Amino acid sequence: MTATDPDHRPVADHLAVDHERRQVNGVDLHVVTAGDPTAPLVVLLHGFPEFWYGWHRAITPLVEAGYRVVVPDQRGYNRSEKPAGVRPYRITELAADVVGLIDAEDTPAAHVVGHDWGAFVAWDLALRYPRRVNRLGIVNVPHPTAFRRRLVRDPRQLLRSWYAFLFQLPRLPEWAAARDDFALWTRVLTDGVPPGTFTDADLDRYREAWGQPGAARAMVNWYRAVPRYPSFPPREEVAAPTLVMWGEQDTALVPELAADSVAFCANGRLERFPDAGHFLTHERPDAVADLLVDHFDG
Repeated sequence: MTATDPDHRPVADHLAVDHERRQVNGVDLHVVTAGDPTAPLVVLLHGFPEFWYGWHRAITPLVEAGYRVVVPDQRGYNRSEKPAGVRPYRITELAADVVGLIDAEDTPAAHVVGHDWGAFVAWDLALRYPRRVNRLGIVNVPHPTAFRRRLVRDPRQLLRSWYAFLFQLPRLPEWAAARDDFALWTRVLTDGVPPGTFTDADLDRYREAWGQPGAARAMVNWYRAVPRYPSFPPREEVAAPTLVMWGEQDTALVPELAADSVAFCANGRLERFPDAGHFLTHERPDAVADLLVDHFDG
């Protein structure tokens, strides 16, 4: 099912995108699409605290390279449906949403790319539904087994993950986030990145997305669902050819996790960015897009 979305602000001067609604896996998602519907499919998954716009710099080069691009607001974010409670944000549901998006494009599989939480979903998708992923792209989030092992044995990573424990508290995290026009989440994006990485217009878009009714709580519920509803995929090795891109100045994840993650890939490639951080898709958008095109064309 498709319909027009009210957000028609341009992504790029020479690229038209469509804003649509998709009913998948029992949830209504806002989806941005671009490119020839018959071209090979690429699904781009955003992380926290972003929304589809986190991938806007990748849409043009992927379409120009001959790909069909689908970029959802994942459930709970921006203009997508925000189911009540924590249970709807289990990783099994998030991965099944992506399966539904691939089905909606009438294709058996897609290239799937994720950043941050989107990468966590992409890892799970590739492990739980290996036939649905042609090639996998990962930006700054580790393979789930690599992360669990590092969290247990490396106190540096445990310390860096402090905020995930804070997010387990009821109500407080979303209340704190919304104060002073989402000043806290604005700092999450802008602290430690080069000046100008996020423009004032970009940040206005993010604040609008965060301010959608129920969005802040739904976004935090992604974190709450992990310890409450743990679910492990049936395998640990990723069969799909996998490109891992890693900004080594990430303050939330130790750099060793990049190599740890590639070790779980049957055909893995690691591209490090020593001078970039967690928001690699914004700090090095052209390089990320070029690497993805090269990866998919391979």
